[in-house]
Amino acid sequence: MSDVIELNEIEALADYQRDWSRLLEVTPGGTFFRSLEWLQVYWKHFAEDQILRVLIIRDGNQVSGIVPLCVRRIKSKFGLCRILTFPFDDWGSFYGPVSANQKTTLRTALNYIQQSRRDWDLIDLRCVDSAGFDRGSTEQALQSENISFERLLWCQTACVDLKQNWNQYLESRSTKARKTYLGSEKRVQQEGDVEYLRYRPSGVEQGESDPRWDLYDQCEEIARQSWQGRSTTGTTLSHESVSLFFRDAHERAAQVGAVDLNLLYVAGRPAAFNYNYVNAGLIYSLRMGFDPRISIKGAGCVLMGRMIKDSMQRGDRILDIGPGSLDAKKNWYTSVENSYRYVHYSATSVTAKLMQLSHQFADWYRDRFSNEAVDVRKVTDNSKLSATWR
Repeated sequence: MSDVIELNEIEALADYQRDWSRLLEVTPGGTFFRSLEWLQVYWKHFAEDQILRVLIIRDGNQVSGIVPLCVRRIKSKFGLCRILTFPFDDWGSFYGPVSANQKTTLRTALNYIQQSRRDWDLIDLRCVDSAGFDRGSTEQALQSENISFERLLWCQTACVDLKQNWNQYLESRSTKARKTYLGSEKRVQQEGDVEYLRYRPSGVEQGESDPRWDLYDQCEEIARQSWQGRSTTGTTLSHESVSLFFRDAHERAAQVGAVDLNLLYVAGRPAAFNYNYVNAGLIYSLRMGFDPRISIKGAGCVLMGRMIKDSMQRGDRILDIGPGSLDAKKNWYTSVENSYRYVHYSATSVTAKLMQLSHQFADWYRDRFSNEAVDVRKVTDNSKLSATWR
């Protein structure tokens, strides 16, 4: 028989450090974003106006699953709306429970949520890779607990299947893509010696946790000099509103062996970077960029190609290049993966009912009067990477 312990203070999670790390190792699709280390850093910087609700699932005396959740207030045209969601905020592509059996863990959590205090208007589980590592667990858990829901397409992310050799991969690219990459290699090498550096410490347990701030600072400086330095989104490595968050996350990632830092040097100067997180052969490309002050067209392209080739040789499994800007990534990705949002409206919340009616009317109006509109709830998952993703 399973029981649930709810924790609302970030400091209390430290007692479950070993259990969390153990479960992350067996979690399908487990990434650094699902680690306790990342959550601690995220909460330190973005906890304002959020209430932590982490559910620890136990079978007897053994912790079998962890479901990190939080209650967040968002603005709607009907006033403030409280959503029960993952403490993730779209920093990566996918999220979910930390457990070898995600369906059972999530089902136990949902059963508990229905019986506990109702401090939310919507259950809003985002960034679920329904056809990938999730394998339909979220949908099945909701159905098993008789919780009504809407499934909405949330975002799409570009991925590279790394379980092949470099020559096969290069041959699978379009003629234009191959010419672009090979031409970039030739052009960059004409500028001087080209050095590719990859720093991937194995973590404190293996005696290798140096964050190498000298390398990280080079990545940050390249970002500052590139278009990212002028960006107003507040999400780049060099942006002052999040730079301390990224640096804290980098230090913790180095401690658990999740850093994957890539730099390309041309004639001794750092020309391009690709900063990633890695776990169990799954790589997430967090940020990348090149220094426009070094007049070498194609340095970023060369770095991406060499990084992918090196990953294949290392035996990595998947490179997630990240959501958005798919056209700019088309030369590289082997598939586009969907993530979904599962929404349940509280029957006792006036705000939730108004939002549900508004969404239903919008759907009805779109279906009736717009021939070009696409109902995202009816999108069929036809990703080519689903088998590899598992």
